[in-house]
Amino acid sequence: MRLFLCEKPSQARDIAKVLGAHSRGDGCLSGDGVTVTWGIGHVLECAAPDAYNEQYKSWRIEHLPIVPEAWKMEVKSGTASQFKVIKKLLGQTKELVIATDADREGEMIARELVDFCGYHGPIKRLWLSALNEASVRKALGSLKDGKETSRLYQSALGRSRADWLIGMNLSRLFTLLSRQNGFDGVLSIGRVQTPTLKLVVDRENAVRSFVSVPYWTVAVLLDGGRLFKAMWVVPEGQADEHGRCCREALADQAASALRASPTAKVVSVETKRVKVGQPLPFELSELQKVCSALYGFGAQETLDLAQSLYEKHKATTYPRTDCGYLPESMLSDVPKIMGAILKTDPTNTGLKNCISGLDLKLKSRAWNEEKVGESAHHGIIPTDEAADVAAMSENERLLYQTIRSRFLAQFAPVHEYDQTEAILLCGGQELKAVGRNVVVKGWKGVVTVDDDEPANENSQELPALAENMNCAVNSVGVNAMKTTPPALYTEGTLIDAMKGVAKLVTDPRLKQKLKETTGIGTNATRAGIIKGLIDRAFIVKKGKSLIASDTGRALIGMVPAAVADPGTTAVWEQALDAIEAGQLTLDDFVQKQSAWIAGLVEKYRNAPTTVKVPVAANIPACPLCKSPMRRRTGVHGAFWSCSRYPDCKGVLNDEKPVGGAKKSRKTTVRKTKVSS
Repeated sequence: MRLFLCEKPSQARDIAKVLGAHSRGDGCLSGDGVTVTWGIGHVLECAAPDAYNEQYKSWRIEHLPIVPEAWKMEVKSGTASQFKVIKKLLGQTKELVIATDADREGEMIARELVDFCGYHGPIKRLWLSALNEASVRKALGSLKDGKETSRLYQSALGRSRADWLIGMNLSRLFTLLSRQNGFDGVLSIGRVQTPTLKLVVDRENAVRSFVSVPYWTVAVLLDGGRLFKAMWVVPEGQADEHGRCCREALADQAASALRASPTAKVVSVETKRVKVGQPLPFELSELQKVCSALYGFGAQETLDLAQSLYEKHKATTYPRTDCGYLPESMLSDVPKIMGAILKTDPTNTGLKNCISGLDLKLKSRAWNEEKVGESAHHGIIPTDEAADVAAMSENERLLYQTIRSRFLAQFAPVHEYDQTEAILLCGGQELKAVGRNVVVKGWKGVVTVDDDEPANENSQELPALAENMNCAVNSVGVNAMKTTPPALYTEGTLIDAMKGVAKLVTDPRLKQKLKETTGIGTNATRAGIIKGLIDRAFIVKKGKSLIASDTGRALIGMVPAAVADPGTTAVWEQALDAIEAGQLTLDDFVQKQSAWIAGLVEKYRNAPTTVKVPVAANIPACPLCKSPMRRRTGVHGAFWSCSRYPDCKGVLNDEKPVGGAKKSRKTTVRKTKVSS
């Protein structure tokens, strides 16, 4: 029997259909000599600390650091029955084909089961970029040897174990230190989530500390056969470093001189032809950024919609890609893909007219075999199988149309415009007018929805200007302006910042190392990281904007700088890439992580006074040692216990919640067992 191990039931059904495995069994589908089974995402997980030692059930600083000598895995709750099916089938098969998602996590989902169940037989790898029938058949005809992707598993294990070491140790450490100051909660710290939280805190700090600077502009409306706008050029020596006028009197003086002159004379005109190439097909982070700006979709929402288009509708290719390029070998598939696009939306007359005007032989910069070779997957595009657009939800349809327009743009001409800059003199003052005239609309006529640049005076259409030409002065206006702070992050722009974290690193050596990095997290995990920060109330959404909660700000203020430093996290991601490339061993990586964690624990365990945390209102002081207390629930109801328990056993009766009205408290000594 040949066994195909998939990531989830929907994926298994698509592959089983092509394999002819139609007989439904317990947790599997079977056919002639072939069986298809599935996980439910990760069936296994890293064991909790108490699996290594019972004492770790209680949180104690003296137990830290917790570093497993031999790592243990456990079956996740809720997946036990499917695990039994997989284990039984692995014991019966003669050859395993890993058919999970073709990425680091997909490899881990399968390989951890292989190791846990002790399977030692031959392994093949099905590498899929789409789940439509043609793509599955093509991939089945070119199975990889399992050895080719085994390092993906080692890299994923490194990520998993580093996450465990940091999460289990530092979350316990700083939660326990915080409780000594009366904080009653859990502070979750993560290898990726904490640096991401710092990005939000730093941006909010920049906004809060921003000092607005007033400046003035002078706009002149001129008539050269067509009305157009020109801006006053602040004389050299009277402008700030950004060329702005920071003196209102100077702007008023210039405006008066301009109003006194009936015409402005053109001194010079320079025109340059600008060609803008087609935008690449989407990779996930770019798609999340665009959909956040256009539709207000959250990062996880965009990923879920893209996953649905891929799995449920078979309308688009694999979404968790970090590459927007396409393999040149797919050029031959273009006519079939275009046919499927038309069948997917047959009543769309505008779509038919658009496709009929495209040049399917045009080869944009997106077609680059070498660029695709650096990634596991190509850009997100429509599949060559007709989907039913009517069966899509409104948001799925919006996403599909956005993905589709980027693909269609590859076969439209380059966008061309003439960029013109004219210098004029008026009343002894210099004016500058900038504009553009579109020559070839090109792909901009295809991409009807995108995050295009907003209109401004630089995008105006200028009349035909020539040297020595006089333009009538129509009006002159002085505008009082203020510099504005950077915008708060949205989910889309935060995704972008996570990916491009190298821009935020100041160390020149580290910046150089990070130029080619994938940034914080991966395309597959960034949305989940942001969602986790929101769910834990470290980040709060206000409209589209993200701000840090008081707890989130306090957390960033107390953790070691290296833990919250985006540059450090990006270096860790590079280390995982090095494992995948065979340049670093898993054991060496985990050993370095363990030593680093041990050093942090030792440093902060002995310096609790450096920890600053938010303290809720009405936290009482211990009647015995005056330390902050923690509100707990015992067999007799709510009470307050000294945060230094078990070293101090001071207790107060109080049934009011934190922040409630004050109530008389009675000092007492209870024989109450207090857990942490």
